[in-house]
Amino acid sequence: MINLHQLRLLRELAHRGTIASVAEALAYSPSAVSQQLSLLERKTGVVLLERRGRRVALTAAGANLAHHAEIIFAQLEVAQSELAGSKGMSGPLRIGIYPSAARVMAADILTALRGMHPNLTLWVQEIDPAHAPDALRAGQLDLALVHSYDHLPPSPEPGIQSRSIFVEEVYLAAPGDPSALGWKVEAVDDPVGKWRHVPWILPTSGTLCHRMVMRLCEESGFHADSWHRVDDYDTALGLVAAGVGVVVVPQLSALRPPSGTSLTSLPLRRRSAVAFRGGSAAHPAVDAFTTALREALPVGLAAVNRQTEEITS
Repeated sequence: MINLHQLRLLRELAHRGTIASVAEALAYSPSAVSQQLSLLERKTGVVLLERRGRRVALTAAGANLAHHAEIIFAQLEVAQSELAGSKGMSGPLRIGIYPSAARVMAADILTALRGMHPNLTLWVQEIDPAHAPDALRAGQLDLALVHSYDHLPPSPEPGIQSRSIFVEEVYLAAPGDPSALGWKVEAVDDPVGKWRHVPWILPTSGTLCHRMVMRLCEESGFHADSWHRVDDYDTALGLVAAGVGVVVVPQLSALRPPSGTSLTSLPLRRRSAVAFRGGSAAHPAVDAFTTALREALPVGLAAVNRQTEEITS
């Protein structure tokens, strides 16, 4: 019989690409991962991996088995969800939240969850949406609040499902009087392109927000480059007010902008969703987290999303 632990390692290799990254994610040594995958090959009697230079790739048979692994683990999630629904929620619940939402809502979310389910042990981790699917598949997280942008729609993630929660506007924040700084602001209708010649405050490279800003600027015909690298939007808005540069900021982080800043709405939306492992949509934790999230939404943002729900329903 195929060993589920070894099958999980094969699935992780299919997603992460290297034995070293699988080992790091699951807290094993690379040699231990290699040994377990070799045992899986011997047990199945089929070559599942092949060397390509210094890397290891899945053979056609290995990729097919990894595909079946997704189905198997999704069915296990269905079983676990049904068990959780019959006994009530207790024990650890590991939640990932992207930083700008964590800053505004994490405390209220955890308070609401603790009130609804006092037997839960809640763990929270800030995580960029780009890294959440791997953390969910590896079992490092049970649920994650993730986001995507209209200009960067999410790619399908094998083994991951999601439920939409709320939508935000996105703004460009600039100093209230850029002329006093000697900035050259172009007199054009493009709300992004007009700032092509001024300093930009950018998120850290590799994050989803950085990719979004770079895509916006490329669509306006220029490349934004700056040595300002700031992920915390409160800090970024403070720098804008001080005349350091301009920044793209989502509504959740722009509810109370500092004086000296001007916000311009962009033709772009950020969409947040609860992500979870495939097969666990009926797990009571998904509904509980969704309810807690909606209760924790700031008043202005909650009102906008209620209007959206009424329009789309």
